[in-house]
Amino acid sequence: MFTGIIEELGTVERIERTKDAARLTIRGPLAVDGAGHGDSISVSGVCLTVVEQTDSTFTADVMAQTLSMSTLAGVTAGTPVNLERAALVGGRLGGHIVQGHIDGTGTVLAVVPGDAWRVVRFSLDPALAPLVVDKGSIAIDGVSLTVSSISAAAQPDQWFEVSLIPETLAATTLGGLTVGDRVNLETDILARHVQRMLALAASAAAPVAPSTEASAPSAVLRSTP
Repeated sequence: MFTGIIEELGTVERIERTKDAARLTIRGPLAVDGAGHGDSISVSGVCLTVVEQTDSTFTADVMAQTLSMSTLAGVTAGTPVNLERAALVGGRLGGHIVQGHIDGTGTVLAVVPGDAWRVVRFSLDPALAPLVVDKGSIAIDGVSLTVSSISAAAQPDQWFEVSLIPETLAATTLGGLTVGDRVNLETDILARHVQRMLALAASAAAPVAPSTEASAPSAVLRSTP
């Protein structure tokens, strides 16, 4: 479990690819401080498990499903990544509850600079649109952010915007985003639970259509005398 407050900007040192997986080695001295084998570290929003480590790097395996759903499939040696260690029980929840289980990716549609902030607009998969609300929480590449604007429900091409303060621009990879870049998205876990409960409630309340098939009389086999 994470909070979406990035602790360190790390760098991909090495990536070893196989047919349906990859092994990443990432440099992040702070991230590995106190970490052990089997611990979780969020890498640009994706929860990965430490399988090897040194004083300044850690290695993690990435399975095929994660590669297909995230931007990790496209990283190379030298790619910067946002790093966050798992939250400590009893610590402050500075962002929101982030699992590191991303829902998919979005694409930067526009970047509008301001005097002391930057507004960035992202595309939004229609399947995720019901889970994103104005002033709600969303994790972008593992960064906990507040949605500052969102497209109308009837609009065919869904999008949302966030406003990035100087600290976020300097301390995370979001400061380097340009139009066309892809990012990992994780919607609010509470919204996902509500969506599932509503879907189940609607399914249970739906009337069952009567069968239109006439029941056929059972056949009795008789032997010929």
